[in-house]
Amino acid sequence: MFGYRLWIPGYLVGSVAVYAGIVTTATILVGSPLTRVIQIKNQAEAELITAAHLLRDIGEGVMPKQQEADVRWGLQLALRNVLAQWRRLCWLLVHTTLVSQGNTLLAPIVGLVLCSPKFLTGTMTLGELTQAAAAFTLVQASFNWLVDNYSRLADWVSSLERVGGLLLSLDELDHGVLSAAREKASILGEPVTPL
Repeated sequence: MFGYRLWIPGYLVGSVAVYAGIVTTATILVGSPLTRVIQIKNQAEAELITAAHLLRDIGEGVMPKQQEADVRWGLQLALRNVLAQWRRLCWLLVHTTLVSQGNTLLAPIVGLVLCSPKFLTGTMTLGELTQAAAAFTLVQASFNWLVDNYSRLADWVSSLERVGGLLLSLDELDHGVLSAAREKASILGEPVTPL
């Protein structure tokens, strides 16, 4: 109707896929230890809570007062460990954030640089240059879902692995209890009923 169409060069479409692949690979390489670091941080926090409960038990008279020095030392060690793990997690998050936010800043520039030879030769107008670069940025942003959500995904996988480990431990415990019951029943000559 209006006679205006936006033409996007084919090399730009291929370039956006390659660029998104590079950024995604960089995010995975930089953030690969994130899941494990989150697990270690959560374990350190659980140990700190346990040490704090032991100190509270001494204060309430549940545990003997003679253990107070050891419990305080254990609490200090647990607190140092938590602080070290949080520091480690923060630096790793800084690195992954630098990749993702650097990508956000760099993508429009890459789009302009890729289109600039056509603009400089006169085969593309300034308006077409900016529209093509904007299209590059939008398509690239769509490809980079993993880059934008990597830390949340790592946190989710960490929680999933922790729950999975707990379920496996409970299954092993149930299997051990059932085996012990069968052994006891075979010695006594009684039938074994499943739990």
